[in-house]
Amino acid sequence: MRAIQITEFGGPEVLVPTELPDPEPGPDGFLVEVSRSGVNYADTHQAENSYLAAASLPMVPGAEIAGRAADGRRVVGMVSGGGYAQRAVADPGMTFEIPEGVSDEAALALLVQGATAWVLLRKNVRMEAGESVAVHAAAGGVGTLAVQLAKAFGAGRVIAVASSAAKRDLALELGADTAVDSAAPDMTAALIEANGGRRVDAVLDMVGGRVTDESLRSLAPFGRLAFYGMASREQPSPVKLPSLMRFSTTVSGMWLPHARTLPGDVVGDAMAEMFAMVAQGRLRPVLGETYPLSEARRAHEDLRARATIGKLTLDPSK
Repeated sequence: MRAIQITEFGGPEVLVPTELPDPEPGPDGFLVEVSRSGVNYADTHQAENSYLAAASLPMVPGAEIAGRAADGRRVVGMVSGGGYAQRAVADPGMTFEIPEGVSDEAALALLVQGATAWVLLRKNVRMEAGESVAVHAAAGGVGTLAVQLAKAFGAGRVIAVASSAAKRDLALELGADTAVDSAAPDMTAALIEANGGRRVDAVLDMVGGRVTDESLRSLAPFGRLAFYGMASREQPSPVKLPSLMRFSTTVSGMWLPHARTLPGDVVGDAMAEMFAMVAQGRLRPVLGETYPLSEARRAHEDLRARATIGKLTLDPSK
């Protein structure tokens, strides 16, 4: 089968097209003929071995797939690696049947990035109706869905932060109330100004560095910042606990696999709600470019350069 294999850690250049044997499902897994492989920003960290979970070589990257099971069902699922390939082994506990009227690409947009946005809003910042929410990287896979979900969940004001006029216009089209340039020299002032001079109730941040530091300083009393990535590859300043008392603020982190450890089926609940919203026309997954599997390197280059919008996928047939 065609696949992308990494034999040394590094940048996008380490993603090498190759031919490999089909994977063999264990007793608890099943084989999926992959129609689309999802691309996430976390994949770029995995390629350089800077992700939360250490990787081992050689490996086939990719944590999400859509395709058909042997019984003909259309499924979308999270996998523990091996997604950048024509065939992959899926875990029934992390696989969901794709409803009619939902494309494979849309299902992939909901799987990791949609579930991430849902968990951030429902579990991390626990957004309440009427509150203000700032969404960094608002034109990305998580951001485009977070903007829409925040509005659907009753946010009083959604502030989208993005790096270009086109991306900010997209966020406004999706329901954001206002938009801020991610290059603003003082993000604290920019967020407060965008919120009508008031401090912000919640911030969803996957940037890191000064953006995190300045976003934290924009929070209102009992405001919450949820940190779920570090796209800038810059460490934020250490959080000093006494400083949190100044505005009674909360900082939390989120890594989606931990949602599987919660009581009930949190990811399943998120998928069911979002599938229904898509069917009702209340949620629009923004679909970015589909790259040939052989051009996975270009997909990572574009993602790291912030040259993409929406959900990126790979076509394993090419």
